[in-house]
Amino acid sequence: MRLTARGRFNESFSRRFCSRRPSVDKLWQSDYVHDVSLLPSQAKTEQLGFDPSIPMVIYLSGTVEETPPRLDDLTPRQIVQELDKYVVGQAAAKRAVAIALRNRIRRQKLPPDLAQDVIPKNIIMIGSTGVGKTEIARRLARLANSPFLKVEASKFTEVGYVGRDVESIIRDLVDIAVDLVREEKIAEVEEKARQNAEERLLDILLPTRRDGEANVLEDEAAFQRTREKLRQQLREGKLDNRLVEIEVKERGFPSGIEIITPQGIEEMDINLRDMLPGIFPGTRTKLRTMSVREALEYLTQEEEQKLVDMDQVARLAVERVEESGIVFLDEIDKIAGRENSSGPDVSREGVQRDILPIIEGTTVNTRYGMVRTDHILFIAAGAFHVSKPSDLIPELQGRFPIRVNLDPLTKEDFKRILTEPRNSLIRQYVALLATEGVTLEITEDAIEAVADFAFTVNQNTENIGARRLHTVMEKVLDEVSFMAPDLEDKYFRIDGEYVRKVLSDIVQNEDLSKYIL
Repeated sequence: MRLTARGRFNESFSRRFCSRRPSVDKLWQSDYVHDVSLLPSQAKTEQLGFDPSIPMVIYLSGTVEETPPRLDDLTPRQIVQELDKYVVGQAAAKRAVAIALRNRIRRQKLPPDLAQDVIPKNIIMIGSTGVGKTEIARRLARLANSPFLKVEASKFTEVGYVGRDVESIIRDLVDIAVDLVREEKIAEVEEKARQNAEERLLDILLPTRRDGEANVLEDEAAFQRTREKLRQQLREGKLDNRLVEIEVKERGFPSGIEIITPQGIEEMDINLRDMLPGIFPGTRTKLRTMSVREALEYLTQEEEQKLVDMDQVARLAVERVEESGIVFLDEIDKIAGRENSSGPDVSREGVQRDILPIIEGTTVNTRYGMVRTDHILFIAAGAFHVSKPSDLIPELQGRFPIRVNLDPLTKEDFKRILTEPRNSLIRQYVALLATEGVTLEITEDAIEAVADFAFTVNQNTENIGARRLHTVMEKVLDEVSFMAPDLEDKYFRIDGEYVRKVLSDIVQNEDLSKYIL
């Protein structure tokens, strides 16, 4: 009898623990008693050879990959816990975005006639630079696997002025969604595409018999054996450096041309090959010599493009943008201001008026079709040092019902930022120097000193939040980063004394701090 690994394990388990049948008069000695309270613990242990009250742990080979949690299963509390892995503090902002994300899940479970009237509650984050506004929104989008776009509100101008119009926000978001969905579809057909590319490459390495050719393999069985042998060598990488000639698409005249119109550059996309097929014939190919490894990669990409239905990708991308798109409007305080000035500020209120229809809900024409913005979540952020949210036009204020103040970072926050997040700065620098064979040790007092210096410089100069840690850490690690490849002793230790030695003179000199840190 042929058994799989699972079958052998089950047979061994049954033979060891389930081979004895229970006797009626000695039921207490049986393995089959389900209520362990009926068994005396001493007799139970002696009969079975182990204590059944202790859970049995069976160790299997291999590792278990951490799978991301399903979005539908995440409660607001769990969403905050996921954000805590990457962003330190700012509990109020995390709470607000967690509720907004959970409300999207709730909306999807409503009847269609009611769901279309449930609009997202847009958020304004108020806080100085470097406190985590952008990172919270970015991590939220990754958690939700949603199309995410970060734009600077100050880049847009009122219609009629030189600059980008606000509808390009939605067009860019759709492009991101198309790339996102395409990658997902490619992952689904990756194995099939690899197999097809492998077959095409084997046809090149071992051409099939053609009529009229004399010196070819007549024996089909021998031909197949040779082909399978080549397949094995190809998979083992033994043919990677062998050169082959394959047909590749020739890059000629661009297939499309963009025309500047009042609606924006992205509005027009004319395919000249379709309009003038006589002047611009179909795709031409040319022979190119490359290694087997490069050829397999190129052919795999070609097969992936053939297997992916781009019409379906475009349709799913538009749907995903409409249902779960997230737009992060940064520096919104830069366009806050009433129409009482001239010069560069003349179009501030005009930009607000142009953004308003998109946030309220409108239809934007893109190259992939019409996109409705009714249910796109907008998260705006700004420092509001000079202006305040009430300087926005009333209509725009009403479209951002949730306002969250982000707390300034303290010295303790800096210490946590250095060590707690999954991609913390300490872990990054240790991993970077490990590629040079250098073992970097950063002590607790060194972390304390770095946090203290960063907090001090933020207080004495401009407060740039957690970004100050990057400048301080770069200065501290300047010596070891430069000398790492040439170090004979591959162990480098940074303690509080070393940090103070490097930074104390710079921090004490306020002029130097402004320019160096």
